[in-house]
Amino acid sequence: GHTEETDISRMTIVVKGDERVLEQITKQLNKLIDVIRVKDISPQNSVERELALIKVNTNSLPARSEIIQTVDIFRANIIDVNSQIVTIESTGTEDKINALIELLRPFGLKEVARTGKIALSRGSVTTSGLKK
Repeated sequence: GHTEETDISRMTIVVKGDERVLEQITKQLNKLIDVIRVKDISPQNSVERELALIKVNTNSLPARSEIIQTVDIFRANIIDVNSQIVTIESTGTEDKINALIELLRPFGLKEVARTGKIALSRGSVTTSGLKK
């Protein structure tokens, strides 16, 4: 997506594996022509978030009230509503998004779209100034 540098995009790729696997993936990414830099940011040294858009059935007034309460507890937002469906936007950790989805599941999930993780290094460390 877009970054602070208009002609550069940033991708977050989540990988699980031992040191050898991570090293191999880093080497393969660095071989790609358009890749300027590969940076390993571990979970303990980064801030990670996900975005989810969730459509939920609202067949009754009690269900709608309970959905609104759940959305409020998770500090999510209702971004669209009609007589049958509520669309919810939520950001947070993977666990938070998973928990919200599980609590909404009994109402009838119509559709879920998730970004996957995005991340930045903690503190003053940045990936800015990447141009060669």
